[in-house]
Amino acid sequence: MPILSRPALVEHLVRTRIAGDVATPRDNNLSHYRKLANGDRHYWFGLELGDRWTDEQDVLAVMAERCGVIDDPAHRVGQDTIDPELTVDGLDRMAARLRKAAAGRERVLFATGHPGALIDVHSRIAAALRAQGCDIVRIPGGLIADEGYVVQFADVAVFERGASLWHTHSPEPMNAILDALGEDGRPDLVIADHGWAGRAGQRGVDSVGYADCNDPALFIGEAEGTMQVTIPLDDHVLDPRFYEPLTAYTLAAANLT
Repeated sequence: MPILSRPALVEHLVRTRIAGDVATPRDNNLSHYRKLANGDRHYWFGLELGDRWTDEQDVLAVMAERCGVIDDPAHRVGQDTIDPELTVDGLDRMAARLRKAAAGRERVLFATGHPGALIDVHSRIAAALRAQGCDIVRIPGGLIADEGYVVQFADVAVFERGASLWHTHSPEPMNAILDALGEDGRPDLVIADHGWAGRAGQRGVDSVGYADCNDPALFIGEAEGTMQVTIPLDDHVLDPRFYEPLTAYTLAAANLT
């Protein structure tokens, strides 16, 4: 795949609605910000936020700054946005962390709570790091969390229940992996999303995560320094192939092509 320039990638992100005018409506975003501020741990994504984020307007301010949602508390319904320039900025920060991982031949774990959309993104980056000598973590077998199994497919840890891969925000699958690996098998870097990324960062592992505009926790985690990088994007668009130019850009920026 040809490597898009930054302006061309921005255009692609907007056209495919990975960024720009995204599908997630404003009222859904604000509802999630409110639930996080009210202490609903489902929306904390494995981070420990304490009582530092009890005002939903503070959450909105972070999301406007780091994700590009509309910075107007009076805007309650209708369209909301992700700034594609912030998406590419996040990819550039991620690429810098990938260069460090490749240079140090680090031990890297990949995981996703969005297997229907992001598994190929994670898998391609895993293959590129392996080619540079990184150790891509192979998780132990038989791991159980949330009444299902934590398994690995194409180098990416996922949650499985009833012979299907599930969408999950839960941090418990990441807990199961890190507990099973122990200190000796601990990864140097986790590349993930949702509660997989948040819990890894909370447990002191360098963590890079993708996050949607209705998922504020990882952006707060980066603001507080618990997350290394959080990349704003719609994490489940119409066609998973729409993410391919984004992945190619990231690998090129990291000198991994």
